[in-house]
Amino acid sequence: MALDPSMPVLVVDDYSTMIRIIRNLLRQLGFVDVDDANDGASALAKMRNKRYGLVISDWNMEPMTGYDLLQQVRADPNLGTTPFIMVTAESKTENVIAAKKAGVNNYIVKPFNAQTLKAKIEAVFIKRTEPAA
Repeated sequence: MALDPSMPVLVVDDYSTMIRIIRNLLRQLGFVDVDDANDGASALAKMRNKRYGLVISDWNMEPMTGYDLLQQVRADPNLGTTPFIMVTAESKTENVIAAKKAGVNNYIVKPFNAQTLKAKIEAVFIKRTEPAA
């Protein structure tokens, strides 16, 4: 499946500079419908009002972490299948395992560039369209 740059993307990070960086990288990849939220609670509220094709969330946020957000999204029957990519500055194995168990679709370690972001997004959508074995 080709990447659909017309799908709405939600970027969640409590650091406005990081939101700007990810937004610019998404723009370089052709995405035009990019919203942002600076914490998990506002991200959830936005997700309940608009169907996003992808969520890209930072792990380390207060008061609700990206991990908490992921768990809430996966627990919500209306949001549970939303593709979710976690962004973190730490590549701790236990975090990666916890995120995978919670249902994250992919994981990006900072710093990263447009090519890495594109590859991670494409991997999410290729996995979703493969027929079950």
